[in-house]
Amino acid sequence: MTMKTTESDTTSAAVEASALTAAACLFHGFSDRSRLAIVQHLLAGEHRVVDLTGHLGLAQSTVSKHLACLLDCGIVAVRVQGRASVYSLAHPEATLELLTAAERVLALTGDAVTLCATYGATHQPLDEHPNTTPAVSEESTR
Repeated sequence: MTMKTTESDTTSAAVEASALTAAACLFHGFSDRSRLAIVQHLLAGEHRVVDLTGHLGLAQSTVSKHLACLLDCGIVAVRVQGRASVYSLAHPEATLELLTAAERVLALTGDAVTLCATYGATHQPLDEHPNTTPAVSEESTR
């Protein structure tokens, strides 16, 4: 017996796949400790790059790289103030709700997520993980 796939089924599957891709991209924005720390600082209000480097103890280039990712993901917004760029959360209330929900899930799962062999605290960095494509560094492209 063969089942006929209707155009509606195909469209529905494409919409679902697109929504899953968008959700995965959103969560990728939060998947790095430094980006998450930046988001947490931005919950308190606007910050310049220099403010964030002071708070986090990270290099300016590192903070700028993570802010560019968060900006591309639509998580942060930027405005120019004189010669500085001032960053804020694009949707602070929704971001706070998401982080609060994540904290609830973490409280319910305990250490399970940190013990996960694939993504836990002792896993290989994403660019060294065997199931991912290695990141291309700037030096390798020169």
